[in-house]
Amino acid sequence: MAEGRLSNPRVLHVGEEQEEGGALLTQVDSLINWARKNSMWPLPMGLSCCAIEFMAAAAARFDMARFGAEVARFSPKQADLMIVAGTMTYKMAEAVRRLYDQMAEPKWVIAMGACASTAGMFRTYPVMQGIDHIVPVDYYIPGCPPRPEMLLNTLIQLQKRIATEHPHRKLTVAGLVGSGSKD
Repeated sequence: MAEGRLSNPRVLHVGEEQEEGGALLTQVDSLINWARKNSMWPLPMGLSCCAIEFMAAAAARFDMARFGAEVARFSPKQADLMIVAGTMTYKMAEAVRRLYDQMAEPKWVIAMGACASTAGMFRTYPVMQGIDHIVPVDYYIPGCPPRPEMLLNTLIQLQKRIATEHPHRKLTVAGLVGSGSKD
């Protein structure tokens, strides 16, 4: 037997470099959460002026890519974070709900701006008084319009929340992992 190889294996944790003969140990939850929080793909729903602030957050000055949300997808099947930025009318609500339903699990929603959160100054019959009437909202960003820094702060808060989730437990309870049946 080779000296030092099997008699005293070195255990490595995520983030350390692996040497020859070492083993990498981690929890499944932390690995899944690390991948999810560092690769969020937003689906921008730019409905009015708040969309300009979203564009500014994605541009070079604020650089949303530093926080893992670089790839803005305009296909709901490739996105996991819907950012509703602006005034939601009842006419647009059906389309937004359809896009939300097409997004894969897990999915999150951010209501960006006063209009998306509570309709802001628009207390009229064609304007929906908050998008939480049609989709569940995870985070509300106040302001008219909110600054790009506020969107980046919300992304950081969402990443912290994702890091504490237990996706493996959810999959096990749902019967998707380790069910033992061969259907």
